[in-house]
Amino acid sequence: MSTAELVNHRPARKWILSTVAILVSIVVFIIPFAFIVLTAVKDRTQSADLSFSWPHQFRFVQNFVEVVKARDFMLVIAFINSTILTVASVTGMVVLAAMAGFVLQRRKSRWNGFINFLVLAGLIIPPAVVPTIWVLQKLGMFKTMPGLILIEIAYGLSFCILLFRAFVATIPRELDEAAIIDGAGPLRLFFQVVFPLLRSVIVTVVVVQSVNVFNDFVNPLYFLPGDQNATVQLTLYNFSSQFTTQYNLLFMDILLITIPPLIMFLFFNRQIVAGLTSGAIKG
Repeated sequence: MSTAELVNHRPARKWILSTVAILVSIVVFIIPFAFIVLTAVKDRTQSADLSFSWPHQFRFVQNFVEVVKARDFMLVIAFINSTILTVASVTGMVVLAAMAGFVLQRRKSRWNGFINFLVLAGLIIPPAVVPTIWVLQKLGMFKTMPGLILIEIAYGLSFCILLFRAFVATIPRELDEAAIIDGAGPLRLFFQVVFPLLRSVIVTVVVVQSVNVFNDFVNPLYFLPGDQNATVQLTLYNFSSQFTTQYNLLFMDILLITIPPLIMFLFFNRQIVAGLTSGAIKG
């Protein structure tokens, strides 16, 4: 194929790839989301069919009020708990991972290989639930919000450290030397000089980990049981059981707990890509 023919084929190939990508996105994301919305506004009888049909009558307000009032406003309590859990966990991840990534990138020692192995092990080795519960019980932190916050920080720290360490490699060392010559100590060097430069990767970590922690179902189920400790994902139990399942309320609950992370992801998707690719120049 000549160069001119190759150039002429490129627009057609891009158009085909774009069309395929749009069709895949519609099948994977749009159709399931439309099914959730349609089922959430149906009455209980029609929603039991679980069919992709138009509602006979729209019961958005009635279903919304019923979901919010269920089990003494458990959904409201769950949103408060999930917000506290997400904000505290992500704040801890950002500060600790940024400091660890900065030290691992800047200070070379014989322990670096072992510490890097521990960081990678945190991504590979699955969490051990029973020993973790035993440790929390010995510390008096089982079934407490601070205990679950520490669990979320520990499980997300490895991924965050790798991102921050890769991004710190793109910051010139001359900047550190200039700050040290001006009299900056280690803490001032990190928090006043380096930390503000990590903005793009901080946004990436905040958005990605906020969605993970907010949508986490397993860890709150194991480490924070109890109605007053419920998080948003655990409220799905309210409308689902072995014998009677209220699908209209179940899907309304799914819709309500999906909207906050979805909005956050839509607003910050460009910053996520920028943060993930910015550290790829140097690794």
